[in-house]
Parts: sequence; structure tokens; C-alpha cells
Amino acid sequence: MADHHLAQLNIARLRAPIDSPELADFVAQLPEINDLAERSPGYVWRLQDESGDATALRPFGPDIIVNLTVWQSVESLRGFVYRTAHLEPMRRRREWFVPLDRPHLVLWWIPAGVLPTITEAAERLELLTAGPSPEAFTLREPYPSPGARAA
Repeated sequence: MADHHLAQLNIARLRAPIDSPELADFVAQLPEINDLAERSPGYVWRLQDESGDATALRPFGPDIIVNLTVWQSVESLRGFVYRTAHLEPMRRRREWFVPLDRPHLVLWWIPAGVLPTITEAAERLELLTAGPSPEAFTLREPYPSPGARAA
């Protein structure tokens, strides 16, 4: 078993209220995409409220939604993001979300069995503004897990 898992946070600024007709197609896909994530190889955990998603949680502001997940590896996250039905809604993100002028996605390694917090995720996203590092990186510029670096 791996000593570390990959935490992932992404945030998105909504173009309209979550219950608006403009976002209806996005909201309708959430249960299917969340279920797909949970069935994907390497999936560990995702932040969710009692409704089963995290769209009501707004720690970054009233118009910003969050997605916080844990995966076994960069490869397992990459597989879900780019090689499943998740890819189509991701391609349509500009229909639903306003581009941000700062990083919107960050990855970092956590000890296996530990869950990330929103506070920690916000700190990692802020770290990424200085550029990728072993403490805060992206799928484009990943860093190996601490266990792999030590080997």
C-alpha cells in the first residue's frame, strides 16, 4: 500500500446561481460524474455534504464552488479526468464558469489515511501562485510522492 495519496482541489467561479437555468445542465450531470469518480480506479475520497455533492459549500466566496478529492496517484486522477465521461463536462466548463486570474487547481501529497481540509487546500492553492513545487503542483507539472522521492 502507498504511504501517500494525492489530494486535489479545484475551484470554479459560477457564471450564474447554481439553481439557475444557465447551470441546469451542469447540475444535472453532477450525480453521474460523482458516481463515476467513486467507481474509478484509484479513487479514495471526495468532499461532500448531506446531499452528496459539495456545491453548497462556499469557503472561497458565494459564487465559487469547490471540488476536493483524494486519489491513490497522479495517474489515477489523470485517468478519471481525461479518459472517462468526465472529459465532456470539463470541455464545456467555460459555459458554466468564469475563468479565474489565478490558479484554480492544485495537487499535493498527503499521508495515506489522512483527509485534507479546506483550510489546507486553500493554503496549497495560494502556494501554487509562486509556481509548482513538491508542496503544490498541477497535473501538467506533477511531483513524485514523498515515498517515491525517498526511494
